[in-house]
Parts: sequence; structure tokens; C-alpha cells
Amino acid sequence: MTKVFITGATGFIGSHLTDKLINKNYEIRCLARKTSNLRWLKDKPVELVYGDLWDDKILEKAIEDVDYVYHVGGVNFAKKKEDYFRGNTEGTENLIKITHRVNPDLKKFLYTSSQTAVGPSFGNKPVDENTEYHPITTYGRSKMEAEKVVRKYFDKMNCTIVRAPAVYGPRDVAILEYFKTMSKGLQPLIGFNNKMVSLIHSSDLVDGMILAAESEKAVSNIYFISSEKFYTWKEVGELTSKLMNKRTITIKIPHFIVYFVGANAQFFSMFSKKPAIMNLEKCRDLTTQYWICSTEKAKRELGYKETLGLEKGLKDTIDWYKEMKWIK
Repeated sequence: MTKVFITGATGFIGSHLTDKLINKNYEIRCLARKTSNLRWLKDKPVELVYGDLWDDKILEKAIEDVDYVYHVGGVNFAKKKEDYFRGNTEGTENLIKITHRVNPDLKKFLYTSSQTAVGPSFGNKPVDENTEYHPITTYGRSKMEAEKVVRKYFDKMNCTIVRAPAVYGPRDVAILEYFKTMSKGLQPLIGFNNKMVSLIHSSDLVDGMILAAESEKAVSNIYFISSEKFYTWKEVGELTSKLMNKRTITIKIPHFIVYFVGANAQFFSMFSKKPAIMNLEKCRDLTTQYWICSTEKAKRELGYKETLGLEKGLKDTIDWYKEMKWIK
């Protein structure tokens, strides 16, 4: 039986990956902290390995006999810049170092990265795998450095890097506020210029990740797994409004207001245990005009194809949020 080790399985993308691999009848081990919320793994046929990316002995035992390592876990929000690098760069370095030491002949080490590691698009030309790194946030820089760590192992063992753009879907809390606002009849648009994005539903992303992990062509390669089309936020809002059967009022939010909100959220997070989801660096992301990427390489080499698309993907997400009573 195929054996898999997953980091980040308790989170949004990792839990969906776990579900798909369960459906393939794989034997799955999931790394989890003692404090992790296990709601998406409850009653599922997985082996929980309690620890973190610095528990060498635990990682060695968990990885030594697996066929695949899917490294999905990381730090998306942090109060201090060094926490991004510890969680994303140093954690990745320790994990791949241990994997190479105890299981150098595994079928694949797959690292889940982000378009933020590369940076935004130059005008309306999508970034691709040949675009030079130019991240604009600390999170992006930490993911870039993690990619560089993995690339050092390209000639030592079977590794692949997958980059995702903005991801949405059931279980996602990062973009939930957008859907809550839409459900109240308000369609927020940031700035007065049309911002264009690549978007991917979690199901399509996970399908692409599995393709990349299980393809021999993907060894020592990097792929963008994304939507095949690019969208303006106006298009996304209009479609969301239609699927929710809501009449919405469009509210254009000037960039300086976005930064004002981000600065306040960041300041008040100093007095909280949790980091702010909205901070000044997130403002930089949100006010950038183009976040689009090309899937041509993944389509050509992996046979990747987006199956849900935006309308089906949004409907699936909205229906799930309503079923869970996260939105009305």
C-alpha cells in the first residue's frame, strides 16, 4: 500500500489533500500539534503523528518508510517577521534534510508554495516558472527562501514544487469575510482600477498537487497550479452575488483606507495572542493590480486541467458555508 506523510493536514488545503488521498486508499500519516484543531480529520482513517517540524526523532520515524512527503504546512500569519522564516523556511529546511537522511529514495517530496514567493505580475502578463523572484511581502520572501532550500535538493532526491495563487473553497477562513460581506448585500472593491487575479478552488489545487507528486516528469520541476482564466474582482463579485441570489451595492474602497484599516489591525494585534489577518503587508497584496500566473507548463507536462472553474467553485464554497452556517 502507498504510504504518505503530510504536514499541514489539519488546515484548509492539507485537509482536502488528505481526503483525496484517503479516496485513493493510501495509508496516511499526518503531522499535528497537540494543540491542533482536528475537526477536519475527525473519524478519518489516518495516523496522527504528534509533533512539529523541529521534532527530529518523531519526523525520522514517520518519514523513513513512506512513498511520498507532502509538505503543505507553514505560517500564513505571524506577529514577527522572523516567525515567517522560522515557520516556512527553517521548518522546510529541517523537514527536507531529515527526509533526505532517512528516506532519500522516496518517490517524491512535494513542497506546496505560493505565487507570493515569485511576486505579482508585470502588467497583464502572467508570471510563469521562468519569472525571476520578486516577492513584495515577508511571507512571500519566506516562501521564496523555502523554495530555494528545496531546489538545493533537486539533484539529490525526487522533489517538486507547486505554486498556488489565491485559493478558496470549503473550510477556508481566510476569505470567509468576503463572503460574509457579500451575504449582507455589499460588494467591496479595493481601489478604483480593475485588479486582476488568478483563483483556484481547493479541489482543483489538490488534484494538481497529486498530479505533480505522482508524475515522473515533475522531478526537479516547479509548476503553477491555478485557474486557466484570469478574473477581475468585479467579475468575481457579480458572480458571487448571482449565486447567492443577493442584490449588492458596490463599495469602492480607496487604497489609503485599506492601509488605515491594516495599520489599526496590526497595532491592536500587539495586545492579542493571535496575529492580525489584515496587516500592512496584506494591504500591499490587496492593493497590487495584477496577481495572475500561467498554467501552461502544468497543462503541457502534467496533463493538468481545471475541472470546477469559477462558477462551480464559488457555488460549492457558498453552499458549504451555508450548510455550516458560516454565512446566511
